[in-house]
Amino acid sequence: MSKRVRISNNSLNSYGTRVLTAGMNVEQYCRNPVLLYMHERGNVIGYVKDVKVENDEVTGELVFDEATELSKRCKRQFEFGSLKMVSAGLDIIELSEDSKYLVAGQTSPTITKSKLFEVSVVDIGANDDALVLKKDGKRITLGRDGECPLPELTNNKPLKQEHQMESKAIALQLGLPETATDAEIAEKLGEFKLAKEENAKLQKEKAVLTLASITSLVEKAIGEKRIGADKKDEFVSLGKEIGAEKLSSVFAAMSPQVKLSTILGQHGTAKPEITVTYSKLSEVPGDKLAEMREQQPDEYKRLYKAEYGMECEI
Repeated sequence: MSKRVRISNNSLNSYGTRVLTAGMNVEQYCRNPVLLYMHERGNVIGYVKDVKVENDEVTGELVFDEATELSKRCKRQFEFGSLKMVSAGLDIIELSEDSKYLVAGQTSPTITKSKLFEVSVVDIGANDDALVLKKDGKRITLGRDGECPLPELTNNKPLKQEHQMESKAIALQLGLPETATDAEIAEKLGEFKLAKEENAKLQKEKAVLTLASITSLVEKAIGEKRIGADKKDEFVSLGKEIGAEKLSSVFAAMSPQVKLSTILGQHGTAKPEITVTYSKLSEVPGDKLAEMREQQPDEYKRLYKAEYGMECEI
């Protein structure tokens, strides 16, 4: 079964240039999709089928013809994994130094238009996206020992300086020396990200515990008759704003709603349940008025005055 491989993509290669997938013409190659070994003419070992240009990369499936010992050997090594890289042979049609095509670390113009003329199986490339290029009829081998005659960017120095300045600023903000490498900066950023995620997790757990504590305090206050059950949501919301500790202090300052019979019981006489929360006389049940008048004359007078605006003589 053939394997689909990446032939090219937009990434920066080891010679400081990029080949834009969008500008790569593969039509002619698809008419003769030859597969070579190490970009060597005459060493045809198969072909590439189902060439696709999508998602900013060019891919295809390698088919070894096994017509030669070299092809058989390459197939076995590719299946085994000792050979795993492919490299595109491209004709350069157009170069650009436009900033919209440049990325950090780039030293040569971007190849915005090119033509694919061959694909090779290679042993060691300059990077994971090794290429062989031709410009003005001259071959540019982006291999381990290749030379690249591509021109340097005319504004490369400002780009490098800008990248270095940004790296220094980021390093200092992270508590690293300004000489820190990109790898060290990336590692530190990873540590900060991990710490941020862990802190968010702890904050979430703390919020859950705090809400449980506030709800428990409110339910206790309801049980002690400090607040009515209809006020539960209101006091839970208050607790979220001021915290469990302050909410506990608020409840401690509130007197429980006691029954008159409880107060009278302290004097040895248990009486009917008349609360002390009445604000005027008309709120007292009619069958309790006589008892209040007799047993709590001062309270009766207070409620009478609140009701009618005058003193009451008993």
